[in-house]
Amino acid sequence: MAKQVETYIKLQIKGGAANPSPPVGPALGSKGVNIMEFCKQFNARTQDKAGKVLPILITVYADKSFDFVVKTPPASVQVLEAAKLQSGSKESNRNKVGSITWDQVKTIALDKMPDLNCFTVESAMSMVAGTARSLGVTVQGESPLKK
Repeated sequence: MAKQVETYIKLQIKGGAANPSPPVGPALGSKGVNIMEFCKQFNARTQDKAGKVLPILITVYADKSFDFVVKTPPASVQVLEAAKLQSGSKESNRNKVGSITWDQVKTIALDKMPDLNCFTVESAMSMVAGTARSLGVTVQGESPLKK
């Protein structure tokens, strides 16, 4: 028989760096989840992605056990990493702070495909390009997207 789901928790934690301090401790502790067990499992699963911000979806069951799914880093983090920037522009429509190429957009889109709600690489590239635009990062070159 399937376990009864009590709740879902969404967090963003750096890979390999989960510890019981906020935001992890209070979010899990209030639901009755064993915080140290989660930290051990998360750190073991994300050692290869150390330092990258990873969104996770934790499913908490009625018996206080849990499962979690690690997703790919947010598109905004990957765009900033590709442009070698610390943060985006405060006024993205006026001040452009960096640029990336369409090849970089395509690699980010291919990486994010499992977590995006689109079916084609072109639509994923369009989403990533929109994220770049909202960060004040321009996309260099001729757009390969269909008009």
